[in-house]
Amino acid sequence: MLYQLLAVLLLMLGFALFVLPTSEYIMDAGHHHRSIVWQIAEDYSHCQFLIRLPGYCPMPAFRDVVDAPLVVRRLHKTRQEVRSELGIGDDVKLVILNFGGQPADWKLKDEYLPSGWLCLVCGASDTEEVPPNFIKLAKDAYTPDLIAASDCMLGKIGYGTVSEALAYKVPFVFVRRDYFNEEPFLRSMLEYYQSGVEMIRRDLLTGQWKPYLERAISLKPCYVGGVNGGEITAHILQETAAGKNCTSDKFSGARRLQDAIILGYQLQRVRGRDLLIPEWYANAENEFALSIGSPTCQVDERSSPIDYSIEDFEVLHGDVQGFPDSVNFLKSLVELDSLNDNGSTEVRREQKAAAGLFNWQEDIFVTRAPGRLDVMGGIADYSGSLVLQMPIREACHVALQKNHPSKHRLWKHVQARQDSSVQGQTPVLQIVSYGSEFSNRAPTFDMNLSDFMDGGKPISYENARKYFSKDPAQKWAAYVAGTILVLMRELGVRFEDSISMLVSSAVPEGKGVSSSASVEVASLSAIAAAHGLSISSRDIALLCQKVENCIVGAPCGVMDQMTSACGEANKLLAMVCQPAEVLGLVEIPSHIRFWGLDSGIRHSVGGADYGSVRIGAFMGREIIKSTASSMLPVSSSVINGVSNYDSEDNSVELLQTESSLDYLCNLPPHRYEAIYAKLLPESITGEAFVEKFVNHNDPVTVIDEKRSYAVRASARHPIYENFRVKAFKALLTSATSDEQLTSLGELLYQCHYSYSECGLGADGTDRLVELVQKAQHSKSEDGTLYGAKITGGGCGGTVCAIGKNSLRTTQQIIEIQQRYKDATGYSPFIFEGSSPGAGKFGHLRIRRRSSGSPKIK
Repeated sequence: MLYQLLAVLLLMLGFALFVLPTSEYIMDAGHHHRSIVWQIAEDYSHCQFLIRLPGYCPMPAFRDVVDAPLVVRRLHKTRQEVRSELGIGDDVKLVILNFGGQPADWKLKDEYLPSGWLCLVCGASDTEEVPPNFIKLAKDAYTPDLIAASDCMLGKIGYGTVSEALAYKVPFVFVRRDYFNEEPFLRSMLEYYQSGVEMIRRDLLTGQWKPYLERAISLKPCYVGGVNGGEITAHILQETAAGKNCTSDKFSGARRLQDAIILGYQLQRVRGRDLLIPEWYANAENEFALSIGSPTCQVDERSSPIDYSIEDFEVLHGDVQGFPDSVNFLKSLVELDSLNDNGSTEVRREQKAAAGLFNWQEDIFVTRAPGRLDVMGGIADYSGSLVLQMPIREACHVALQKNHPSKHRLWKHVQARQDSSVQGQTPVLQIVSYGSEFSNRAPTFDMNLSDFMDGGKPISYENARKYFSKDPAQKWAAYVAGTILVLMRELGVRFEDSISMLVSSAVPEGKGVSSSASVEVASLSAIAAAHGLSISSRDIALLCQKVENCIVGAPCGVMDQMTSACGEANKLLAMVCQPAEVLGLVEIPSHIRFWGLDSGIRHSVGGADYGSVRIGAFMGREIIKSTASSMLPVSSSVINGVSNYDSEDNSVELLQTESSLDYLCNLPPHRYEAIYAKLLPESITGEAFVEKFVNHNDPVTVIDEKRSYAVRASARHPIYENFRVKAFKALLTSATSDEQLTSLGELLYQCHYSYSECGLGADGTDRLVELVQKAQHSKSEDGTLYGAKITGGGCGGTVCAIGKNSLRTTQQIIEIQQRYKDATGYSPFIFEGSSPGAGKFGHLRIRRRSSGSPKIK
């Protein structure tokens, strides 16, 4: 009872590391339930001080902090007493399975345990049968005594399990916990005290326990801190109740309220439009300067000269072309080799995994693919629009090595899986992805390449999507490994060798600058280079789109992948998406510059609103085609008050063309307004549409018959956007003048508000566009900005701004960054600069330089 009361009081005082891991459920429950989140946040605002325990999430809003030791339940019995009661000798290795929420059909098997081991099972049902080397514990068993009597623990991370594992110096083999925001910090604490081993969920369920258990008992847990946090906290509460003030009252409740939702209620994950975000909202990732993506340095173009020498590698093919990020990536590879024998706890786990990835005496292939800034075109790409896209400076690097299975360096758990397989040595894929420390994804992924085969043929895309969806923490691997399956299915490539890949991306995730496309393009380019496949940049982009559409399940167009693959620095890639006709590259005039400003609101093309707008557009196309077809045989001059232009010679020909419309953007705006605008419904339910039109004929989206879709706005946007992009392209080549810049900016503004009409706007991006407008029209400032728009799939992400290429404009961008931070607490990431696509960069083939080889620069 004391601990239950304590937990409630601690929650009120801000103890919970973050109390809202249920944010995903709230999002699914609907908008009217989200007020619960803000109510919890408001409750936090009344906290007077914070009692902070080891393993805490950063909570900078609380300036009155009292640190307490671990809260740990006391032991009632000794290790010897527990083992004696269970009849287990000291020489028996004992693991306790404390893992709730297992799959209902999961059955424990005796071969899961190494020889001589026993497993104590917590929470097993009365009817569940277990093998003889597993022991079911009573439901009222006191688990702290049993944990302390065990040699290691197997389960999911939680505060209680972590604190007791540390306190009793019991190594903890853990499986990632989906959408559990406390996990990165608890995991870091486990690793710091040499007490944690991460197990892949797939290995847990298939019984590949041996390498993890053996690794666990080799650890030497070293936590030496206090374990009486309960008593200390109770004393603090008693003192507070007695009237002793623990606070300095420096900050108001509203200031502390910010911290109640940072990370806990992750607005970055909102599917669809963002909530009405209070202006005081601060994004934790930004406040703590947590690094996402690559460990490679982002070098300012204006910084001191860079050493481009690559001392430790022979570059057998290709050229780094002077890119600082590529040089730094190669240097990071050199550092990995020295980590193999490094026992330092300061080394990140993903680096340790990468250190065991490559055979340094064999060739390694390196590719580079940038993200992109959507200047014009955006969501009109899937409707066949002309788009103008700029590759950005930030890029993804992939290092890949292929080896015969007999020579492949395998991680211990992968080797154990191979050893237990009747197939013996088979090709294996191992991937390390940098940047997972503070995300909900695992840093590593591995699979047998035979998993992609079924009956001698590559598995279907649907089965691949299911395969990668089994473990949310490893779903990211679909973007990388999915490229292999696409090559198998589309080009008939067979992979006989094992593959190791290191993915290091400096393209920020969730900011609408195509981080996923850059990963896909870099990955597929590396695989193609290593296997001697000659694939054009255009075809690489199309294959990568198939990865995203068919395996990842995101209904994106092709402009992202095409820009990442085919773009060139400081030029706009002009492409008609029907499906992917590159018209060429448009020079950005020297007096014009584009910037990207991140709103801090996470963007996802997999989000429900992006998909629904796409469905609405395809519905609109089908309705237009049906309307045009129905008008063809009619001879009267007016139908339902709408002229059918029978008196015009070309009316029938136009209607025939529109009745078989392949792409919505091929319909001119004037024809849309004259014939179809008033006939399109503002919205329609999926059920009503299917009943009348059967199908919307989009291969990558599925109509939900219970949902209502906005049709008119969704169809209107790409028709007018195509016209705007054509006008924008023409203006770029017109004479230099203020009118040119004003007109270009106006087109950006029109595009932005058209997004909002579709339902793809966001409070943060609207605010940034408004700040650009204020800077443009301010009488007290010399405005050099001319326009801005939301980019990509909308619903947050990044805003593209256009202005003069001048120092004053850069200053205005920085001022907007500060004003946005003052209003929201979030300082936008600024995208500036450009770099070439993967095709222009090509690939590097490198090998560690032997001691006698000359230094290469």
